[in-house]
Amino acid sequence: MNLLPRRTAIVVFLAFAFAYFFSALLRAITATLSPVLTAEFSLNARDLGLLAGGYFLGFSATQLPMGAWLDRHGPRKVILSLLSVALVGCVAFSLAGGFSALLGARVLIGAGVSACLMAPLTGNRRWLDASAQLRANSWMLMTGSLGMVASTLPVQWLVPLLGWRPLFWGLAVALAVAMVWIAMAVPAWSAPENAPAEGSEASYAAVWRHPYFRRMTPIGFFSYGGLIAMQTLWAVPWMIKVCGYSAAQAATGLFWINVCMLGTFWTWGLVNPALVRRGFTAERLIAWGLPFSFILLAIIVIAGDGLSTLATPAIALYCMSCSFVSLAQPAVGMAFPQTLAGRALSAYNLVIFAGVFVVQWGIGLLIDGVRALGFGDVAAYQTAVGVFLACCMAAYGYFLWAKPHNQGS
Repeated sequence: MNLLPRRTAIVVFLAFAFAYFFSALLRAITATLSPVLTAEFSLNARDLGLLAGGYFLGFSATQLPMGAWLDRHGPRKVILSLLSVALVGCVAFSLAGGFSALLGARVLIGAGVSACLMAPLTGNRRWLDASAQLRANSWMLMTGSLGMVASTLPVQWLVPLLGWRPLFWGLAVALAVAMVWIAMAVPAWSAPENAPAEGSEASYAAVWRHPYFRRMTPIGFFSYGGLIAMQTLWAVPWMIKVCGYSAAQAATGLFWINVCMLGTFWTWGLVNPALVRRGFTAERLIAWGLPFSFILLAIIVIAGDGLSTLATPAIALYCMSCSFVSLAQPAVGMAFPQTLAGRALSAYNLVIFAGVFVVQWGIGLLIDGVRALGFGDVAAYQTAVGVFLACCMAAYGYFLWAKPHNQGS
C-alpha cells in the first residue's frame, strides 16, 4: 500500500471532487429541466423517465470494462479518456433537435462521467488507510450533493437568462478544466505484479461469487439506486403533479433536499472514522438505519397530496435516511484485495446505476400505465412509488436473511 502524504492526498481529492461535482450536476439536471424539455419536445412521463435513465444506461455500460481498466491503467488515464466522451455528449445535447438526439447525448454523458466516482475510490484503496477511505468517500458524495444543489435553483435562474443549450456549452468547458487539473494533480499508476489480466473473466467471477457482494447487491440496486432516481428525477414531478407546486417551487424544494444531503454526507465523513474505531460496521449501521427510509416513504405515498405543505422536508428526510446504504460502496471495495478493488467497485457501481435506470424508467412506465386505466396523477404516482417501496423492503429483507450465510465474508 503506497499511502499518499496528507497534502498530496488533499490536492488529489480536490481534483477528483471538481470533476465529480459536474458529474453529479449533469446527472441531476434533468429534474430541473424537465418542465422546459417536456414543453419543448412534448415528452410524456415514459419519455422523461427514459431520458433521465439514458444517463445511467451509458453509465452502466462502461462499468465492467472500466473496472479492469482502473486496475490495469489507474485512475488518471481512465478518467481522462472517459471525460472526453462526456465533453462531446454535452455539446451534442446542446445541439439536439429531437428526443432521440437528446437521449443519445445523455447516454454519451453518462458513459463519459462514469469514472468520476470509481476513479477516486480505486485510487483511495491504494493511497489511503481504511478510516480515511470512508471519510473521503463520504466527502466525495458530499461534493456530488453540492453538484446536485447547483443543478436546482442556479440552473433554474440561468435557463431564462442563457437558455438551456448554452448552459451545456458551459458545462463542456468545465469538464475540459477538470481534465487539465486531473492530468496535473493525480499520481501515475503501476499495476501490481499479481494483478489479474485485463478483461479476465475469472477475476469478475470472483467478485460476483463473493457472498458479501451478493448480500449487498439488492439494497444497492433498489435502495441506493432508488435514492438517486428519486433525487435526480422523480422528486420534482412528485412535487408538481401530486403536491401542486410550480416549477420554480419544485426547483426550490429540490435545492433544499440536496442541501440536506450535502450536510448528511459531510456528517458521515466526520463521524465515520470514529464509528470504525468503535466497531460500528457498515452492515450494522445499514441494518439499523435503512428502515427509517421505508417508514418515511410510506408516509409520503399514503399522504399523497395531503402532504403538500410538507413535501420538501418529507422527501429530504427520506433521502437522508437512505444515506445509510451509501456505506455499502466503500465497504464492498475494502472486502476485496487491492488487485481487485477496481473491478469490485465498478461491479457494485453497475448494480447501483442499473437500479437507477430501472427505477427511473419503471416509475415512468407505471405512472403512464395507471393513467391509461383512467386514474389521475395523484393515484398514478402513489401506485408507482408504492411499488418501488415494496421492492426496497424486499431487498432489505434479503440483506437481513443473507447475514447468517455470509459470516465468512
